[in-house]
Amino acid sequence: MTPFLDALSLLLVYSAIAIYAAAFVAYTLHLARRASAPAVPVTARVPVTAGATTTDPDLAGTPPTPAPDTTPAAAVPGGGRGAGKAARVGFALTVLGWVFHLAGVVLRGVAADRVPWANMFEFSLTGTALIIATFLAVSLRVRLAYLGSAVLGLTVLLLGVATVSFYVPVVPLMPALQSGWLVIHVLVALLATAFFGLAFLVSLTYLLTTRRRGLPSRLTRLRDSLPGPEDLDRLAYRLTIVGFILWTFTLIAGAIWAGRAWGRFWGWDVKEVWTFIIWVLYAGYLHATATRGWAGTRAAWLCIVGFAAVLFNFGVVNVFFTGLHSYSGL
Repeated sequence: MTPFLDALSLLLVYSAIAIYAAAFVAYTLHLARRASAPAVPVTARVPVTAGATTTDPDLAGTPPTPAPDTTPAAAVPGGGRGAGKAARVGFALTVLGWVFHLAGVVLRGVAADRVPWANMFEFSLTGTALIIATFLAVSLRVRLAYLGSAVLGLTVLLLGVATVSFYVPVVPLMPALQSGWLVIHVLVALLATAFFGLAFLVSLTYLLTTRRRGLPSRLTRLRDSLPGPEDLDRLAYRLTIVGFILWTFTLIAGAIWAGRAWGRFWGWDVKEVWTFIIWVLYAGYLHATATRGWAGTRAAWLCIVGFAAVLFNFGVVNVFFTGLHSYSGL
């Protein structure tokens, strides 16, 4: 029965990848149509930054940007007022793909008779499901159709790598993982990663909106149709705050679990060190933004560096480094 459920879980994941790919195409068409649309009237920029008292110096002397659409996203799921048909189709396909994706994760857990995050393959399945769930939840409050292509593209890439390179058959948990702290510690870490991932994509979008030279006319029109840099800066900051709180809890829960499993709260294992490095990077981002006026481009790059460390911790430390946290299953 277990091999059948595992195979069915994998089939559902493949189906989710295909649906996500279709959603990616729909969101990309939405962006293409916005890029080809006539220029819209602009209004003066209002200098509002995320937790800082100064505006981004790189924006000084630049042309004003369009007034952001402040219509609640719930008015039109996946887009907000003015969201095109392609964006609505992309949102609907994303929801459908997530249902298949979630079913695949649940079946993997049923097949294994445990929570499905004991190795790299299962981490990837659950982590990407949480990224999509976070994107959908935030989309109900904030207009995020412009981010759909990036989120779905990243998810398809990560799921593709997981199914091709990380897949392993269902195996029992190793003794160190047989604890209720597995549910708490890993789930919170994956949730934090989902929020960090969205903040990363928003920061990349911010850099596009602040680039004033060397862009083709279509990209210029697309840039001008996006939310203003201040709104993107503020959204990245808020997403990072949530991720940082969850990551802090991840550190605390991990220390408690380590104390119970190995008799010490901290042992300078490579995974522990990189988890702490990530915490320091994001703590520096929040501190610099809130107290030092690091809004805008510098904050965006620091957010990007933080998520690069998250990806390194997941894709490199888990696979190529040995230690007490070598649970990749590869």
